[in-house]
Parts: sequence; C-alpha cells; structure tokens
Amino acid sequence: MQIVNDFKDYEIIGMSNGEKLEKWGKYYLLRPDPEIIWQDDLSNSLADAKYSRSSSGGGSWKIIKSIPSSWQINYRDYTFNLKLMNFKHTGLFPEQAYNWNYIDKIIRESNRKDIKVLNLFAYTGAASIAALSAGASVVHVDSSRGMIDWAKENVKSSNLEDKPIRFLVDDVLKFVKREIRRGNKYDIIIMDPPSFGRGSSGEVWNIEKDLFELVSLCKELLSDDSLLFLINSYTTGLSKTVLENILNIVLVSDLGGKIFSDELGIKQSNSNIILPCGNFARWERK
Repeated sequence: MQIVNDFKDYEIIGMSNGEKLEKWGKYYLLRPDPEIIWQDDLSNSLADAKYSRSSSGGGSWKIIKSIPSSWQINYRDYTFNLKLMNFKHTGLFPEQAYNWNYIDKIIRESNRKDIKVLNLFAYTGAASIAALSAGASVVHVDSSRGMIDWAKENVKSSNLEDKPIRFLVDDVLKFVKREIRRGNKYDIIIMDPPSFGRGSSGEVWNIEKDLFELVSLCKELLSDDSLLFLINSYTTGLSKTVLENILNIVLVSDLGGKIFSDELGIKQSNSNIILPCGNFARWERK
C-alpha cells in the first residue's frame, strides 16, 4: 500500500464505527466511510460539520460550528478550494497526493518541455495542477460544468492560470473518439472513472461495461514516446489486479513497458491504523 504522510493541511484524527474525523486546514469534518468497520476511541466534540446518510438514500451536512461555504488548503505549491458537497465530498481526495507526486516526477525527470497530458474524468483538477506545475500542457475533460468551474478556481488559486490548459465539458468516450479522428496524441493519459455517471448529454457510464473500451480507445491517443497511463478507481469490488489486467491486455501486449498497481491509504495521526482509499494501476513505457 502507498501511504500518503506528507499532507500537512490534512489529517485523519480518528476512525470508528463507520465514521472518520478529519482536519481540513483548520476545520474538522465528521464523515461516514464504509471501510471503517472497527470500533475505536473517537470524540465528535471537535467536529465543525457532520455528514449523515439518509435512510432513503443520499444524505446531508449538519453545520455544528461556524464554517465557511468555501475555504482553502495547500499541498506543496498547490492550493485547493474546498466546499461541503452532496454525497459527503469536499472536492478533494488527499490520498491522491501519491499520484500527483508521481505525475510531477515523471514529467520533470523526462527533461522534456513538450509533454501533453490528457486528464479524463478530471473532477476539480488536482492531477491537472500537478502536471501544469511540472511544466506539461493539459487537456482537462469532465462531463460536469460545475466541476470544470471548480477546477478553474483551483488552477487560478495555485497561480497556474497562465499555463497551457484547456477545459472541456464533454462525455469522455465521445471526446476520445473525436480525438482519435483528429489525430491528436498525448504523452500521459490519466483517468479516474466513476462507478456510474452521466455525460454532458445524458450518456450513461458504467465502469464494468465501459472501462475496457475506453482504455482500448485511449491507446490510440498515446504518442510514440509516451510516458505514462494511469487509472485510479474507487469502485467497490474492482481490485487493482483488474486494472492491471486491462493495462496488460491493452498496452503491454502491444507496446511493451511495465505495470505497477497498488492500494492507496492514509494513516491516522498518532496511530498505526491505516484507512484504505481505493486502487490504482499505471503503465510506463520504460
């Protein structure tokens, strides 16, 4: 497991009985997490806001203390704008710092100044910011106009608004097919597909049915000297081995290269307890 332990503006204070108390900058949030099936000491007194699930589906935030509608936290030179969203999210997944660091490393160590990155299901733009900061140009694609606007805020807050990035509200599969017809190529492709979703025109995405096709199509967008293909997943039951198998079949069998896959996790402060936070698999040509 790859454990993120250098995120100074984020920490897990405690975990017990399906809930975690986290510190995001100077604010404390209490949120549910299905992985936390153990019981331990957890004080709720610090929480500024709590997310509770509804028996009819979904849920809502309860503001316990004063908390702004938006606030910022930092990681390295990146600045992220956080908000209390539906479905318990804040607009950022801190465990992804491991992947941000790897994207940064690959770009900088290539010693190339013309690296093109395609970020699919790009959400609020953390991976795009990592690539921009390292010197790459980025095409950032998400089907949600709200997420695109949020990503623009994060890019601006990170002082990267003058860097080469294109934001596109689009269905990912349709966009990739058009890019193939246009003959465009990318050196790095990143994707964080949801389990289910809808495109900008109501297209339905199902990761179990559509991921293999998408990766197969994306292979045609890789440049001859491409560097990295990264898939991240939070889908329950979809193991890192499944992601690895897809990359082996689609990429290694034709292009060679190597694959590395693992879990991501965050360690609770002052404890040996680790929260698992999804899987990833990456292909590299070298």
